Amino acid sequence: MPRNAPLFLLLGLLASALSTSLRADDPLLESLAPAASQSGERQVRGVLRARNQAVLSSELPGRIVEMPFSDGQDFNKGDVLARFDCSAYQAQLNAAQAAARATREELNHKKQLAALNSVGRFEVALAEARQAQAQAETQVYQVQVKRCSVTAPFNGRVVLRRAQPHESVASGAPLLEVVDNGTLEIYLLVPSAWLGRLQPGQAFDFIPDETGAPLKAKIKRLGARIDEGSQTLLLIGSLPEDAEGLLAGMSGTAQFQVTQ
Repeated sequence: MPRNAPLFLLLGLLASALSTSLRADDPLLESLAPAASQSGERQVRGVLRARNQAVLSSELPGRIVEMPFSDGQDFNKGDVLARFDCSAYQAQLNAAQAAARATREELNHKKQLAALNSVGRFEVALAEARQAQAQAETQVYQVQVKRCSVTAPFNGRVVLRRAQPHESVASGAPLLEVVDNGTLEIYLLVPSAWLGRLQPGQAFDFIPDETGAPLKAKIKRLGARIDEGSQTLLLIGSLPEDAEGLLAGMSGTAQFQVTQ
């Protein structure tokens, strides 16, 4: 027998013992599982997202003359966030309004003549059509003039300016990224096996990494489908009304009490 045969024999026995002991159903692996799995507590990671968030874009081509809010500044619903040079559109609107007044006077005159049987019904109908056309053109230019100002759709804060004053932008160009941190929700991906144990209104704890303060949250709604690859389900939670100092994008840990 070779001199180092006992060593080879010992290594072979050790490898065999390890391969036998590390089966998926071995009690050793169960003892290495987190203690939370035995107490019924489960932890998953989550992120805060705002219901109200948007990238506001230009609805017409033009030159920006004013953007009063910078990155990080708060604004209120209805505030003007961006304003364009609207002189050309305003001139077109003025011309359309003048044409509408002229057609209105023409229509009144035709109706008076029709009452005296001086013109026929066809002349009156034609004047009515011209007035309707002039009013429609006026409404088109009114819409264009209104689009010269981009107003805030909700209370919020400017995340990022995508354009600057005095720049000329094309129609559809992004101008501002805005968010309302008062409408935050917790987005989580939980194992699909929890589906039968989670219900809307159920309470859980959420601890943001940035603050470290536990928050009493509630399940608001569950996702519409299970991801086939990861076998996870989207869960949206609501924060307590008195939660302060939170921003969209914060991440944290959610703790659930899920029974076996």
